[in-house]
Amino acid sequence: MKIRQPSQDIKDLQFYKFRAYGFLKNLRFFDPFLILFLREAGLSFLAIGMLVSIRELSTNLLEIPTGVMADAFGRRKAMLFGFSAYLVSFVLFYIGSSYWMFVMAMIAFAFGETFRSGTHKAMILEHLRICGCEDRNVFYYGKTRAASQFGSALASLIAAGLVLWTGSFRIIFLASIVPYVLNLLLLASYPSTLDGEHVVGAGLGWRNVGNQFAAALRRLVDLLRDSCVIRGLLSGASFDALFKSTKDYLQPIVQAQALVLPVLLSLHGEQRTAILIGVVYFFIYLATSFASSHAGAIQSRLKSLALCINLSLVLGILMLMAGGAATWLHWDGMAIVAFLGMHILQNIRRPMIVGYLADRMDHRSMASGLSVEVQVRTLIMAVMAPVLGWLADLVGVGAGILLVAFAVLLVSPFLITRDRLSQKRPSAPPL
Repeated sequence: MKIRQPSQDIKDLQFYKFRAYGFLKNLRFFDPFLILFLREAGLSFLAIGMLVSIRELSTNLLEIPTGVMADAFGRRKAMLFGFSAYLVSFVLFYIGSSYWMFVMAMIAFAFGETFRSGTHKAMILEHLRICGCEDRNVFYYGKTRAASQFGSALASLIAAGLVLWTGSFRIIFLASIVPYVLNLLLLASYPSTLDGEHVVGAGLGWRNVGNQFAAALRRLVDLLRDSCVIRGLLSGASFDALFKSTKDYLQPIVQAQALVLPVLLSLHGEQRTAILIGVVYFFIYLATSFASSHAGAIQSRLKSLALCINLSLVLGILMLMAGGAATWLHWDGMAIVAFLGMHILQNIRRPMIVGYLADRMDHRSMASGLSVEVQVRTLIMAVMAPVLGWLADLVGVGAGILLVAFAVLLVSPFLITRDRLSQKRPSAPPL
């Protein structure tokens, strides 16, 4: 089989817009400190887990309808609405002083997630389809994701500086408004062709609305009849749910380490925690940025994309179990290394999952198909997050992580993906 080479350089203006979007999106200054902020507000790990569950259930209720709407009526409009909802969430977190204010902030955040998740990936894949470069989706998406992770690295240092300067975690939500306003302006500059051919070619009258929505739903139903797609969705959703449910527990681990290190003794505990968390997350996200940019090269070496996905699933679970055990034994340094490995693996794996699904989906249903994956992930997280919070309160953070990771290991045989026998995946050169 002759491998088709792309006919043009896909590092065009839109490539850099995609990278700028990812960079600005990940300037979430609150990410390295969210659990510590909520703990400072007096919440238990169980209460924090319930907040995460509320966010995920809210996301779940809206995920597929908003994905279908994005495919049917315009992905740019969906993204603009989503980022507006994020801004509302940041304001509520900044002014919030009660549990119910945090609940409202989480629901607003869920609105942002539902209109964003899957939609921007679909726009990237649509751009590749238009350019005739579908065979390079792992490489291309990996490069754009690397910019996102670099944004996270920079955000960690800026957030640490803000906390050190103000002595409070609250300022990080106010600061997060600035990059999200800039992203709104950037998204408004995207070309209309990325909305999808059925949107670009359709009129704006209400007579088209029902037809577009029904057609998008029919394509989604056809998509979910493919067993390869189902396995890919389950594998991606389960691993993402495990990663997202556990990753923020690195914060109390680093906090515990900061309080015992014989450095910066002139600063109080919160300031020392801010500095150490900023440095740790900076290096974590630098590593994940490098990992994302090389996801395509790693996949091409192993040839089988399904094999890469399956190996990373098992390795990630074992790595998280090791991190939980190290935390339980108070080996905080080893636990931090295990979490670093988990972050790197997630950012190698994510472009592969997107590429695996993109090869098997109708491009017109890309946003709704990827939204199904996010909906499955949110359902799993809605259960996993409060269970992990309850276990963390009951037996400690380390033992809780170990038990949850072991439970996922038990069901991992049902998450194995496979390549189609009739399809040999081409190996594209790196960008």
